[in-house]
Amino acid sequence: MHNVSQEQATKSMPTVRTEQTRFWRDGRFRAMECMTATFITHEFAPHSHDTFSIGAIEAGCQVAMIRGEREHTGPGALYLINPGETHDGQPGGDSGYRYRMVYPDKDLFVEILEEATGRSFEGTPSFSRQLLTDPQLAQAFNQAHRRLEDGSSALEGEESMYSVLSAMFARHGSAIIASQDFCEPKAVRRARDYIEAHFDREISLERLACQAGLSRAHLIRAFRKHYFITPHAYQTDLRVRHARQLLSAGAAPSETALACGFADQAHLTRQFKARVGLTPGQYRQR
Repeated sequence: MHNVSQEQATKSMPTVRTEQTRFWRDGRFRAMECMTATFITHEFAPHSHDTFSIGAIEAGCQVAMIRGEREHTGPGALYLINPGETHDGQPGGDSGYRYRMVYPDKDLFVEILEEATGRSFEGTPSFSRQLLTDPQLAQAFNQAHRRLEDGSSALEGEESMYSVLSAMFARHGSAIIASQDFCEPKAVRRARDYIEAHFDREISLERLACQAGLSRAHLIRAFRKHYFITPHAYQTDLRVRHARQLLSAGAAPSETALACGFADQAHLTRQFKARVGLTPGQYRQR
């Protein structure tokens, strides 16, 4: 990937001293979540999504890490993040950055690809590179995203987004026929399965290490090496992902905090904002 210097990235960044976020769900794409945001100081904690996370930088510079590699991204950069991929992000300079994102789930993405090609899609769609530079596609994506946001033409907005998502996959995607990761160590998989089954409960490191058949120190190292996140951070991320589902269904933040294992609503709010960029209340209202 071509790294973007802070000087290059900030040339096109307007002077904005307040963070701005707009989040909505687009009914034309199965209530696909969409977001446009300007972040000056906000830092995303390591997190993942149940959906794809696809987007582009419009201005400024972000520093992001995925698969253990940290890179600077600026205008012309694309995010093509698969479901479950752990990543973070923070401003790469004092001026911050502005970006646009959509979060299509696997079924929606397959539907788009099948309609674009006129063929049945076999396997699971996937991107082999998550951070890359493709100015042409980035510009096309931002234009399509703006059309969804302003709602000026329903047909134009849908057509543009369908076209750009299928073009992204044609250029940078592939189909994974076997979804099982055979390189995944069985011990850390056992630990991960245990966290997923008990994400809303208190889990001791000793209990988790016993499930994995590893020492506590070895488990932490192995888990971080394979998933690029610690066991505790993974549990917190699962809680936030479940909270998104409950809030989307209309649950109150206080109820959501209790259901997901957070100590209280304030704890949920801190962790949710660190991973989503919105408070639970803001997310629920959209």
